[in-house]
Amino acid sequence: MIEVTRVYDFKNGINNLALKKSGEKIRNGKLVIFPTETVYGIGANALDSKAVDDIFIAKGRANDNPLIVHVSDFAMIKDLVEEPNTMEKKLLDAFMPGPFTLILKKKDIIPNNVSANLDTVGIRMPSNKIAHDLIEAAGVPIAAPSANVSSRPSGTQVEDIIDEFQDKVDIIIDGGKTNIGIESTVVKVIDDIPTILRPGKITPEDIMAVVGVCKLSDNLFKKVDGVVESPGMKYKHYAPKSKCLLVYSDNDEEMLNIIKQNIMEKTLIIGCDEHAYSYDCYKYLNYGKKLDYDAISHNIFAYLRQADKYDPDLIIIEGVKKEGIGIAIMNRLIRAAGYNYIEK
Repeated sequence: MIEVTRVYDFKNGINNLALKKSGEKIRNGKLVIFPTETVYGIGANALDSKAVDDIFIAKGRANDNPLIVHVSDFAMIKDLVEEPNTMEKKLLDAFMPGPFTLILKKKDIIPNNVSANLDTVGIRMPSNKIAHDLIEAAGVPIAAPSANVSSRPSGTQVEDIIDEFQDKVDIIIDGGKTNIGIESTVVKVIDDIPTILRPGKITPEDIMAVVGVCKLSDNLFKKVDGVVESPGMKYKHYAPKSKCLLVYSDNDEEMLNIIKQNIMEKTLIIGCDEHAYSYDCYKYLNYGKKLDYDAISHNIFAYLRQADKYDPDLIIIEGVKKEGIGIAIMNRLIRAAGYNYIEK
């Protein structure tokens, strides 16, 4: 029974005593929210099936949606999965630690509820120092989905998520706003080709630069049924409570016209700096320059959450071109809009 959730402030540096206590909580089957370089995670001992069940309960998450296991070093990976093949080893060496998850054949030490009863599991080695040191302090791998109630936008700062998890977790570690703002790139090697199941900061171009080949899953921009090997593929996700419409066109004037035609009395628009004064709307949230995808990814989840506070009749979101990290941004926004999407 959790009486009061403890919040530790690590924004100005790691408190070693608080870190040790947080690691002990994880090791002993409790839940801890912590920052990574991508988004905040809600973590539990990945080897403790009861603790993992508690993650699903706290998030309201369907148990056919697999979790990602976070490790602190390569030695920990060896304990959890079968020997990677040559292509998998190249990816591990190139992109870990970092915002990258690789799907590998799991060993029996990983409980089935972590992997949604699949024989594979996503492995990630965060580069964020707080996350790394927490895993080391726990002495066990940490299963951790994004820290948000299921279907809601992922948490990129503690202020966004504290109310959702008050009294549902033992500890929240506040490390300030996350650097990247969207979850890790998830890759599975299929027929010796790295295949992106969930796009993120690590782009197809990044992977091709290392191994010469990469492909995108056919499911990045459509609804998926049945078994999935990566989180973020199957269910409505990243969504505000208000109704959303996502609009994109390569032609700026056409996109502006489509959006203007859909503006209602209390329409809130999330869009680029260049269009900040282009609409007669209830409220405008500026996510950054239209080609600054790093800024957009950094801001978008926080703005999806902020939008609901204005109680709009409709949220219209300006999309971006599906290139580089724009692929990841559009993957998230299409799901945030519940597939209510106009592209010209």
